[in-house]
Amino acid sequence: MRPRSITLLCVASLLGCGTDQAPVAADSSGIEYLQRNQQEGYSGRVATLAQHAAPAVNGVVVTSAEEFRPLIPPDAISNMVIRTATASVEVDSLEAAIVQVKDLAIRLGGYVANSGIEAGRKRLRQASMEVKIPAGRFDDVVAGLTPIGRLETINVSAQDVGEEYVDVTARMENARRLERRFIELLATRAGRLKDVLDVEQALARVREEIERYEGRMRYLRAHTAMSTLSITVHEPLPVVGSAGRSIMGEAFRAAWRNFVVLVSLAVQSLGVVIPLGAVAVVVWVGRRRVMKQRAA
Repeated sequence: MRPRSITLLCVASLLGCGTDQAPVAADSSGIEYLQRNQQEGYSGRVATLAQHAAPAVNGVVVTSAEEFRPLIPPDAISNMVIRTATASVEVDSLEAAIVQVKDLAIRLGGYVANSGIEAGRKRLRQASMEVKIPAGRFDDVVAGLTPIGRLETINVSAQDVGEEYVDVTARMENARRLERRFIELLATRAGRLKDVLDVEQALARVREEIERYEGRMRYLRAHTAMSTLSITVHEPLPVVGSAGRSIMGEAFRAAWRNFVVLVSLAVQSLGVVIPLGAVAVVVWVGRRRVMKQRAA
């Protein structure tokens, strides 16, 4: 850690050569960031990083990060709501209902993102569709399900992400200011190659933070602009049962089944009756012979 501190002091001396006090103060903010980064590790909090780059740039005082927080209209924040819903509809014809749902989505400026059909022997025929609709037409698409069939269930949920959007926006703006500060350090100051590489590595990490913030903002804007409705349409449940039958016909069928059962039992009993009958015949014949011999 001691050689590292000596190196950082050398960097500060090199960056301060030939300049007045204000630029030295500005450059020391970048060096202070590098030193803090090496001692504590990269924390990923861009707001903290921006505070190290705030004092001055070429003699001009730079406003603090808190004062530079972007102003977002209150109505824009109130509209940052992710709305989702699930609905189940019973229809007479599955194919016709699928076409109606697609037409409804297109008519309201949306589209069907995913769809699937389940059908088969002894299975309920149904289709699942995920519909993307502009957030402003969400209530219209829910109301448009009623003419398609009998609306069985519908569940609506909303997630307010306005606070997160404001926070991510502020962090991204702070990270961009810190990015510009590092670029100025690289462009206006000279030093050893290792010191320049340290600044470039810090700049790369800040840009990674900016990319993550931009990706999160795109995600929030996309999901608040388009609501998601998961719709399941199915045909009526099949009626369990069969057509009525004649009482006499059922009686004859029962008698025939009983006769078949009786014959099968008789055949099965032959395996026992025949051996026992043979033994009984032998005993009977032997007894008659004994009786005849005694009578003689």
